[in-house]
Amino acid sequence: MDNGVEVSGATHRLAGKVALVTGGARGIGESIAKLFTKHGAKVIIVDILDDLGHAVCEKIGLGMASFIHCDVCVESEIEKAVNFTMEKHGKLDIMVNNAAIAGELKLSILENEESDFERVLRVNVTGVFFGTKHAARVMIPNRSGSIITIGSICSTVGGVGSHAYTTSKHAVLGLTKNVAAELGEFGIRVNCVSPHFIPTPATLPIVEKHPKLYTNVYHNLKGVVLTEQDVADACLFLASDESKFISGENIALDGGFTAINPSFGLFSRLQST
Repeated sequence: MDNGVEVSGATHRLAGKVALVTGGARGIGESIAKLFTKHGAKVIIVDILDDLGHAVCEKIGLGMASFIHCDVCVESEIEKAVNFTMEKHGKLDIMVNNAAIAGELKLSILENEESDFERVLRVNVTGVFFGTKHAARVMIPNRSGSIITIGSICSTVGGVGSHAYTTSKHAVLGLTKNVAAELGEFGIRVNCVSPHFIPTPATLPIVEKHPKLYTNVYHNLKGVVLTEQDVADACLFLASDESKFISGENIALDGGFTAINPSFGLFSRLQST
């Protein structure tokens, strides 16, 4: 992790590359955008939060980062953002599908409304589909590229997030694998990064509303705290040529959470917690 320290030219891992980051105005997306530019990439930040998006670009430096308003739920806006990237830089090497919403946390499925469920899927799944589609559109002629989607521990297990959110994150992992199967022919890698729970501006309202659910967030790796920077580091690896033979994978940043059953087995932890 470079912890915000300026990176020397000799270690620029994304030198000469161009990246587009959805939901890049704050939280995990902002961390990804900042780290990518520190490693030499030109970054296009897209978001519906215009003031925050412009502010992030100013912090990074307008020579390295640009902002364009984009609602990922609207295909024409994603298309416009990708076209803007091509007009400005002539290529797109890296697409990060980060924009997502948590939605309402209603524990009973009987209380879940169709409109809320469909809104989460619209942003978290259809938005990723649009981003992936239009990134592929411009990457295929160049026969190279890296498409990265931010998943969740909810991509592989149940009982952690809302019904809508868990459904959406399972779906984007399936989309990742399917598109990777198609685009390998063109030298394009498609992968997913699935972090454990991280307090972000998007999730804090849920934590505040349901504090008892988040007082003892379990993971198996003791003495380590997951941060937004860790997610950015994983994305940097998948965006760089260091991962040139990795495609269709899901990198779980979960401290071993999805690998074990903490209540059963040789290394059961629940008796000692």
